[in-house]
Amino acid sequence: MLIWLIRTYLVFMGLTYFAIGAWAIIDPGFTDAVGLQVTSDIGYSEIAGIYGGLNLCIGSMCLIGLFKDYIGIFSIKFLTFLTGSIAFGRIISSVLPNMPGFFNTFFIFEVCACLIGLLLINSTKKSDQIA
Repeated sequence: MLIWLIRTYLVFMGLTYFAIGAWAIIDPGFTDAVGLQVTSDIGYSEIAGIYGGLNLCIGSMCLIGLFKDYIGIFSIKFLTFLTGSIAFGRIISSVLPNMPGFFNTFFIFEVCACLIGLLLINSTKKSDQIA
């Protein structure tokens, strides 16, 4: 059962991150959807590199992890750290003067992904101890 939960998580996260990456590279309107304003050509290059390339590779890593166990476990650990860090950054910035609150749909996704990742990591450690 655990292996199917891991695979489901990797497929969902892989497709999600891959789609975000492709969207950021292909559609200049991506910046509007995430609330950014690009004022120069280098800005579009940064969006393509940071949002596009990084997310494409994270998505690919998750999908490769379906076939290579050690990459799959690494992907879960990486995503748990990544999504937790992003959520933490949102919380920290929200306490600064003149900054907006942290609670939005992206935050909810990040917290859920982090918590599920923590549960999967903990479950794999327990199953390793049993074996």
